[in-house]
Amino acid sequence: MSMRRAGLAFLLGAMAMSTHAADAQGNWITPAEASQFRTTPSYAQTLAYLQHLQQAAPGKLKLETFGITPQGRPMTAVIASSDGTFTPDAARAAHKPVVLVQAGIHPGEIEGKDAGLMLLRDIAVTGKYPHLLDHVVLVYIPVYSVDGHEYSSPYNRINQNGPESMGFRGQAQYLNLNRDYIKADAPETLAWLKLWQTWRPDFLIDVHTTDGADYQYDLTWYTEDPHKLDPVVATWQHKLMVEQAIPAYENLGHLASIYLEFKDGRDPRKGIENFGSGPRFSTGYAALQNRPALLIETHMLKSYAVRVHAVYDLLRVVLDEIDRDPAALLAATSRAEADTIARANDVHAHVPLTFKPDPTSTPFELKGYAFTQTHSDISNDTWIQYDPSKPVTYHIENWNGLLPDVSTTPPVAYVVPGEWKTIIDKLDAHGIAYRRIGHPMKDVEATAYQIDQPQWASEPFEGHLMLQSFTLHAHPVEVTLPAGSVIVPMNQRAANVAMELLEPQAPDSLLHWGYLNAIFEAKEFGEPRVLEKLARDMMAKDPKLKAEFEQKLHDDPAFAANGRERLDFFFMRSPWYTVQRVGAYPVLRVDAGQLANIATK
Repeated sequence: MSMRRAGLAFLLGAMAMSTHAADAQGNWITPAEASQFRTTPSYAQTLAYLQHLQQAAPGKLKLETFGITPQGRPMTAVIASSDGTFTPDAARAAHKPVVLVQAGIHPGEIEGKDAGLMLLRDIAVTGKYPHLLDHVVLVYIPVYSVDGHEYSSPYNRINQNGPESMGFRGQAQYLNLNRDYIKADAPETLAWLKLWQTWRPDFLIDVHTTDGADYQYDLTWYTEDPHKLDPVVATWQHKLMVEQAIPAYENLGHLASIYLEFKDGRDPRKGIENFGSGPRFSTGYAALQNRPALLIETHMLKSYAVRVHAVYDLLRVVLDEIDRDPAALLAATSRAEADTIARANDVHAHVPLTFKPDPTSTPFELKGYAFTQTHSDISNDTWIQYDPSKPVTYHIENWNGLLPDVSTTPPVAYVVPGEWKTIIDKLDAHGIAYRRIGHPMKDVEATAYQIDQPQWASEPFEGHLMLQSFTLHAHPVEVTLPAGSVIVPMNQRAANVAMELLEPQAPDSLLHWGYLNAIFEAKEFGEPRVLEKLARDMMAKDPKLKAEFEQKLHDDPAFAANGRERLDFFFMRSPWYTVQRVGAYPVLRVDAGQLANIATK
């Protein structure tokens, strides 16, 4: 029997067992509940339970496959609505916001899957919360990293208290999907991006389990800093979480906190800081798309039952708050998109690319535990040990705030020469609109970047050797664009994503991720015997160059000791090197006048 047929037989068998259990008991108990939360179901068991829910409530639930994993497994999303609003067009026509909830992007952190099964049951089948989705459409991904989920082991998360076996942090190609949103290397990410572009959700919730310190909270949460969001989105997000959802959630008996990233893991009293989210993460990517997003982090040392119920209750509360006033969320996301589109006509606009910590802290009350600090003769460092039997409240400082750092004024459009297919493919992956030119264009005026002094990381990260630092300066150019080049206008809803990909200084730019490393490679070199004569000829013609060379010999002993570098000093200042355009960044910027000239060619 083929592996595909064997997998289908297993899935059908699991579905049959799940159906029998639900019908016999009449209570729709989930697999995790049936085990008293000692275990979490396999993917086949999860889909079987969802299929059975769909059969029982076909007008409220619909399962869809939105992608295939590297190992050939289906990626499944559940569309949930009280009245069968199962398409994006129908949701928009009904003025219903779309909420995307995803679980298992890190499959060892799987509470969101089991909480989601319980919540879907109680919305669609048991009638416990029959009106929760009257004015909202829920798109729910029970397991994002399916291959990682199936690579289950008791040893995948050393810090975690259950379940007995859990999935692996990476997917089958050893990529961390929650570092892949912008670079979009993984098949799963490409499938997710298509799902995003199809549904254009108004709110994203990403469910995780934290690592790190011990404390009293059963759940922490994170939303992006207001400086990363359109003001209307930031305002809506603050009202939802701070004023409505978290107070209601704690009234249910939970204890929640903002995300806790300690400045020093050996001493929580030193305060907390921002963990450094960015567009490679789920919430950071949603911010680029003018969407609010919520990161949920249950606490890894609480029991699995406590963690699942913590997610269940927060999801229920958040959905209930959105369902009460769906128009407010729709108005916020619509206004943010309009603001981004209109910004293309503002020559004074400044868009932050990077952020720095706000030096001003605020007081924070940490509900933690007593702890001891001892010197370790193994690590020769401080060993912190918590005592959960002794709750303690610490008054510490919160440095979570961020401020804009490096900013740029967006161009009216970017131009990507047609030969740079890698860049254009990334535009396609993110659904960024562009216009392709069908014939060569001569004498196109634009602004280009020259990138110099590149420095790379010493080891790979997520499959890339990242470019860590460089210098750049902008200069006017006149170029010929080949047929197939693309014009990327900035008066589009995805303009922020385009800037993140194409602006060199953006933290997750294609340049930083190393996709354009070839621009720093010279292809022609000079023989030392030839460069010896070239150096003498250049110094004879240019006394200033001679003085610069002699000064460098004096100031830089390493340079003085390296014969090849001494010769390259002259070669790299010669036309034989500059003609190679080493460090010439291929993406161009054009203003309104230059774009108008392109349109007439």
